[in-house]
Amino acid sequence: MLLRVVGATVLFWVFSVFFKKQKIEKKDFVTIFFAAVFGVGINMLLFLKGLELTTPIHASVIMTIIPIIILVLSIFFLDEKLTKLKVIGIILAFSGGVLLTVLGKSTRVGDNVALGNLFIFINAISYSIYVIIIKRLTAKYHPFTFIKWMFLFGVFLTLPFGYHETLEIQWHTFTPYIWFSVLFVVVGATFGTYVLNPLALNTLKASTVGTFIYLQPVIAGLFAIVMGVDAVSPIKLGAMILIFSGVYLVTKKPKVLA
Repeated sequence: MLLRVVGATVLFWVFSVFFKKQKIEKKDFVTIFFAAVFGVGINMLLFLKGLELTTPIHASVIMTIIPIIILVLSIFFLDEKLTKLKVIGIILAFSGGVLLTVLGKSTRVGDNVALGNLFIFINAISYSIYVIIIKRLTAKYHPFTFIKWMFLFGVFLTLPFGYHETLEIQWHTFTPYIWFSVLFVVVGATFGTYVLNPLALNTLKASTVGTFIYLQPVIAGLFAIVMGVDAVSPIKLGAMILIFSGVYLVTKKPKVLA
């Protein structure tokens, strides 16, 4: 996790040089710090620790509540309107997400499933709060303007938890596949994701962006099928159709509920 945060921080500061500089108001540094707390510190720490303690299926099912939490927070803090299509879309996508994840088979059970589930649940709430916070920031700044500071704060938040473990890494034992995996997590799953999310939030509602989370198990399933480690089944196809239908409905412009 520490390698992930430090690596992404370096990338954000390097790439920010190529974009127009914006001066951040002093009061907004407090907002950026809390974005780091919820989006980097709590989010990454509790998810990884929770995944270690619980099962992958439990973690996947719990994470499906994120779009629902984001929708509720958006109504209260971003003045988003509750609409029929949005409600129906989230219900469909939620149903498909749960159906797709519960079909999986865990190869192991964690040491403390109850505590792990709690960590994953808190992580889901934390990430939802993070989305709401950066939605406000994207209205004022380009993503590279504040994300580089957010991740710099994140380094100091995560350093105490990963410093000693990082010193114990036997770098000479890393195979090319391990190096590729580390780079993929740093460049793709962290740098790329944390750049594209604010860019999406700049033009889409927070609840809409949150709903796309339901596509993750679909993409993972399709990739697994292509790689030959999973097979197509009617139930899986039905779950994917539910998810795509739900995401489509949420992205439409529906009528506001009276």
